[in-house]
Amino acid sequence: MNGQTAAAQQWWRGAVIYQIYPRSFCDSNGDGVGDLPGITSKLDYVAQLGVDAIWISPFFTSPMNDFGYDISDYRGVDPLFGTLQDFVALIERAHELDLKVLIDQVLSHSSDQHAWFAQSKVDRDNEKSDWYVWADPKPDGSPPNNWLSVFGGVAWTWEARRQQYYLHNFLTSQPDLNFHNPDVRAAQLANMRFWLELGVDGFRLDVINYCYHHKDLPDNPPSNQAGGSAAVSASNPYGWQEHRYDVSQPENIEFLRELRSLLDEYPGTTTVGEIGSSDPLGDMARYTSGGDKLHMAYTFDLLRGRSSADYLRQVLNTVNATLDDGWPCWSLSNHDVMRVCSRWGCDHAPEVFAPVALALLLSLRGSVCLYQGDELGLVEADVPFERLQDPFGKTFWPDFKGRDGCRTPMVWSDSKGAGFTEDDIEPWLPIEPRHLPASVACQEKQPASVLHQLRGLIEWRRAQPALRHGDLEILQGTGDALSFVRRSEQQAMFVAFNLTMNTVALDFSSLGLSGSLSQVGLGFSFSGQIIDDVISLGPCQAVFLEIA
Repeated sequence: MNGQTAAAQQWWRGAVIYQIYPRSFCDSNGDGVGDLPGITSKLDYVAQLGVDAIWISPFFTSPMNDFGYDISDYRGVDPLFGTLQDFVALIERAHELDLKVLIDQVLSHSSDQHAWFAQSKVDRDNEKSDWYVWADPKPDGSPPNNWLSVFGGVAWTWEARRQQYYLHNFLTSQPDLNFHNPDVRAAQLANMRFWLELGVDGFRLDVINYCYHHKDLPDNPPSNQAGGSAAVSASNPYGWQEHRYDVSQPENIEFLRELRSLLDEYPGTTTVGEIGSSDPLGDMARYTSGGDKLHMAYTFDLLRGRSSADYLRQVLNTVNATLDDGWPCWSLSNHDVMRVCSRWGCDHAPEVFAPVALALLLSLRGSVCLYQGDELGLVEADVPFERLQDPFGKTFWPDFKGRDGCRTPMVWSDSKGAGFTEDDIEPWLPIEPRHLPASVACQEKQPASVLHQLRGLIEWRRAQPALRHGDLEILQGTGDALSFVRRSEQQAMFVAFNLTMNTVALDFSSLGLSGSLSQVGLGFSFSGQIIDDVISLGPCQAVFLEIA
């Protein structure tokens, strides 16, 4: 076991992972952009949150058309963020603080500036000619099928030298790699091995269900969802198709087994896959089952869904029915979606809403990702059109304002530069004025702040085996309160959450649970209480009761 116990190797089960978006975390050199040394300088703060690991979004060499998710050198650090030695120093410091380090891998597509694509597009006969997805036009010169790009328009771009189209599920500058070619798979696995040898503890796998396409390139059928898929805004025609042939192909399963075999050579490493598809929870189950594919995965069901108890019950019921031995990883915010306090309609009182939302997140069966600023209860920033950086937002403005509102600089203090950069430097995205009173420095001085409450909750959760590893039983018919039981061999715990601004009551005796109840002490307190078998939950409140 390479000196590790089985339990130590599975540290990721029930772990709390803190996501860092490098451009916006901490600027160490005064250029207005966050960097690797800036991350290293703040690792003590991250460790003090009580999290188990960090996940760092891309810092690889890139033309930055999609801000690092368009990679031109999978083994290089972009000079904007520092050097490879800076990254090695980051790993060393993180490990000194008992923090695992996960990094993004964008396997399905590269930048059009990558050397592979530069060679592939020249003609049809070179060594890399089959490394990307090329297809002949229809007889009338139009693209080979009706596939669409997530970022708008058709998913095909013409290359005159080859007299063919190439596939891109995102920007035209992000050509899709051809995973049907074993050389492509081997090259990407070798790139991952490079980072494993440097000491990373695992990978977050970007759009991992996008690796394969159907070889015959059939048209996608229209979506059976009225108004299109909820995975994108209503103005985006991508949602009008059922993506049956361009993503989530059956061949992906075997590649994930190859990937897992690589990770198994490095005991204690892990993977978390991002899945966006027509059947995301089903794909999550398929991709994490059996212990031979992904260790864990997440979908957008809680990242884009509603906060109603009915919707949350629906998601959790589906997970219980499909996941079996797989393992989910949950998040309420990340670099691609509106921050949860704004998305769920509580940006007028984030200090009230954030604690109960975070408590819910940390009570679900699975592992947890916290996005930088979640611990402060940050709301979505308002970025004017003239300051937009995100190409996605520029295309679909004003119906969809893009992802910049969740990517603005982290607020370490309430100074003009927010402690992110020097006060006289213009950051790459504007600092949101509403964030400044919620900065780390300000919340450190407030014992009841979201930051202190989250630290207490993480510390308390660590000692609750039911919450870290137990099964989850959804209780039905509880109206506006979401309630469930977490149960392990050592402990059983009843939890209930009220995410509304109204008081709700539950008759515990009607829930069919046996055993005596005792209120448990948290790292911070909620005002939910039980009196004569009636559980009363005020606005944005929760209750945790141990069942004996």
